[in-house]
Amino acid sequence: MAEIGKRIKELRAKAGISQQRLAELLSVSRPAVSQIENEERKVSADELDRLAKIFNVSVNSLLNEEKEPEVILEGKVKEKKPPSSIRINVPQRNLEKFKEVLLYILNKVGSKPNIGETVIYKLLYFIDFDFYEKYEEQMIGATYIKNHYGPTPAEFKKIVGQMTDKEIDRVKSSYFNFPQTKYLPLRKPDLTKLKASEVEIIDNVLNKLSDMNAGQISDYSHNDVPWLTTEEGATIEYESVFYRTAPYSVRDYD
Repeated sequence: MAEIGKRIKELRAKAGISQQRLAELLSVSRPAVSQIENEERKVSADELDRLAKIFNVSVNSLLNEEKEPEVILEGKVKEKKPPSSIRINVPQRNLEKFKEVLLYILNKVGSKPNIGETVIYKLLYFIDFDFYEKYEEQMIGATYIKNHYGPTPAEFKKIVGQMTDKEIDRVKSSYFNFPQTKYLPLRKPDLTKLKASEVEIIDNVLNKLSDMNAGQISDYSHNDVPWLTTEEGATIEYESVFYRTAPYSVRDYD
């Protein structure tokens, strides 16, 4: 817990908000935020929960109790990092499919005011798991981690970092007074890399879920069997999708 002030400062800078703005979101004074970041004031349990919601991370992540997965994109030189509890190798095929699916989503619904990073995480999750349930094969094949706010694709930030300024724009904004990261497409998806069955699943998910805000879609994901049966901080197994219940199941079982 000794490093929490530094962690909050890093997350605030990454979100592009001032101490005054964070103070308003937390309902505390600006000096109180400064004291928290300088380890001069303790953070209450309620404030921890609110900070986690503001920055879209788990409370454990705020407390530095969980390690970030190490993501290795095929063809890239491996970076020297501290050992990670999870190592993810992303083959070139999966990397290309991830990019085209993300661009398809952004071209379809990315301009909606509710579509920020959190909503995109959940749309990708349902696209991947719906496709796997229906066809018993992977579309993107991303690795989803269970955290307090629902499934999170571990590869997202590294792949998006590779796409930023070339294929997508990353924009800091706000939605109902909460910080929001939006992604806007700079090109159309290459539809030759998406099968008709894949496009159908993507469209079905977008039609069903893309009007939800971050809180609504996170709550919705919390009742899906794959999320329910996974421990906090662990990888959500694709095979658990075959135990889904209505209204989440997309397959007719005999």
